[in-house]
Amino acid sequence: MRTFALTAHRLLNAALIAVALAAFPATAAPISILGYDDARHLLARTGFGPTDAEIRAYAGLTREAAVAQLLRDTRTTALTPPPAIVVDAAPIPPPRGDSASDAERKVFVQEQRREGLALRAWWVEEMLATPSPLTERMTLFWHNHFVSGQPKVRISRLMYRQNVLLRAHATGNFGTLLHAIGKDPAMLVYLDSAQNRKGAPNENFAREVMELFTLGEGHYTEQDVKEAARAFTGWSLDRETLTFVFRPRVHDHGTKTVFGKTGAFDGDAVLDLLLARPETAQYVTAKLWREFVSPDPDPAEVTRIAARFRASNYDIKTVLREVLLSDAFYAAQNRGVLVKSPTELVVGTLRSLGLQPERKLPFALYAAGMGQNLMSPPNVKGWPGGETWINTTTLLAREQFVDRVTRADGSPMSGAMATMQPPAIQPPAIQPPATQLPATQPAATQAPGAATAAMDRATSSLQFDSARFLAQFPGASPEERARWAERLLLAVPPQQPNDRAADSLAVVRGYVLDAAYQLK
Repeated sequence: MRTFALTAHRLLNAALIAVALAAFPATAAPISILGYDDARHLLARTGFGPTDAEIRAYAGLTREAAVAQLLRDTRTTALTPPPAIVVDAAPIPPPRGDSASDAERKVFVQEQRREGLALRAWWVEEMLATPSPLTERMTLFWHNHFVSGQPKVRISRLMYRQNVLLRAHATGNFGTLLHAIGKDPAMLVYLDSAQNRKGAPNENFAREVMELFTLGEGHYTEQDVKEAARAFTGWSLDRETLTFVFRPRVHDHGTKTVFGKTGAFDGDAVLDLLLARPETAQYVTAKLWREFVSPDPDPAEVTRIAARFRASNYDIKTVLREVLLSDAFYAAQNRGVLVKSPTELVVGTLRSLGLQPERKLPFALYAAGMGQNLMSPPNVKGWPGGETWINTTTLLAREQFVDRVTRADGSPMSGAMATMQPPAIQPPAIQPPATQLPATQPAATQAPGAATAAMDRATSSLQFDSARFLAQFPGASPEERARWAERLLLAVPPQQPNDRAADSLAVVRGYVLDAAYQLK
């Protein structure tokens, strides 16, 4: 098993360097009409594992028409009804003070565990069911940009509300989203805004809104942070309703100087100053480039697209349209150079193979075990992504996941998957210090054996039908249909030879177990 992991790791590294030199033949000609491989590239980068039918619906469209359709079909609400446990009643504040009994604390922790697990399962279900995968990809993108995490926030229903907020503005207006997220209850808790008051400003939100949400490092001074923190004083949380409230009595109404401009700024005025800076459009555009195009943004292209983004008053669809219509997006050297995130791998595998799991939670746990625990990014900077998704442990878990879901015999999992202890939902102490940062790895909520058994049952129940899967493709021979399967499943040619004349299960498993399957 160790030899397998090392071999796969070497193959993946080789793929990351070399696949750009071996793109599929259909991608060679720089034409604006999408062929099958171009359509597949567009949908794979903007969604979760496209199906053959989805790709054929886009093949033959111009790039402009295809992107217009993607953007036209985005949603602002989830298709899947949320779990009643997170919406039926107002959030319950955590017990506080010496008057709280151990029993009350225990009930709160158990309740948040249940709600957190239900919330993760619901989001995976939405990713599988949505008619607009781009909406969920952008919701996930903003979740990793405007980071909050349940270990610090503690209250699952606040994380649900934030998820709803991110989806509502996922492809809307960045400025509107920025103002909304600054007053979002989960963010208020996560970055200690409730402790930010006149005379004792807390700088957490002021610093992160500059460094991580808008400008990026090097484009502000410590004095800017201190003055902005004064402007955000009074942004707080109502204890009973857990909603945003402005408390004028603890707001600093004095004059502040931020970015060389002076005035009696409040928080909204500072956010407007950030939006007026050209670095904000540059920073967000570069991050979207790394999400959709390549790990190394083209400075000239980022500058061009950022100018359009800013000129549109931060319309997110404008920047997405420019990124997805750029020649760089379709360039051969940028195919197969991004690593699938754990969520993309898990959800994408289920979608592309046409698998419909009855229970969704085990698949959220699979992604968590590979390093992406939804609703719990590791720290305020979020998941770094890229090649950091791959290490000896996670690569083996990723490979064994696709191995497990493509087995038709229902045999139990073994190896790393059998012993994997996926992080689950464990709120921290009831009253953490105000400066405490989110935990990097939540503790398990149940015995590892129970979690593994649930995951095993979920994958065993899928019963992948490889013959039926290959039968969807055109072709007069098994070899032709296998070639179509390769084009669906892989962003670049396989790193290991695959016998297309082999039995159907061996053919499919050969593709999904290839190192190239880890790339997009």
